[in-house]
Amino acid sequence: MLIRVDPASGVAIYDQIAASVRADASRGALRPGDRLPAARELAEALDVNVHTVLRAYQQLRDEGLVDLRRGRGAVVTDAAARGSELVGAVRALVAEARRTGVPLPTLLSLIREEFTT
Repeated sequence: MLIRVDPASGVAIYDQIAASVRADASRGALRPGDRLPAARELAEALDVNVHTVLRAYQQLRDEGLVDLRRGRGAVVTDAAARGSELVGAVRALVAEARRTGVPLPTLLSLIREEFTT
């Protein structure tokens, strides 16, 4: 698992960390039961504050994607693997949007609207 962050990005570092974990889980690079790096180790590797990593892990916990336990660390849950089933459908949707000239903001709006109804 490789987590990269861009400090110059307008996206908060903890959001970038959480997004990276989500993406790895969706692609199948992380499986249920896998342990994420210890927060302190990841913070050192990324040269960020440990609380930034903990905030990302807490966000993932709140989404049900990881289980946080003292002494055990962050462990990927079964829920994290569910996104992997959608990867093919998402790729097909994006390909169709590109083929028909639907711009990304429009596609995202359509997805948000459909998701919330």
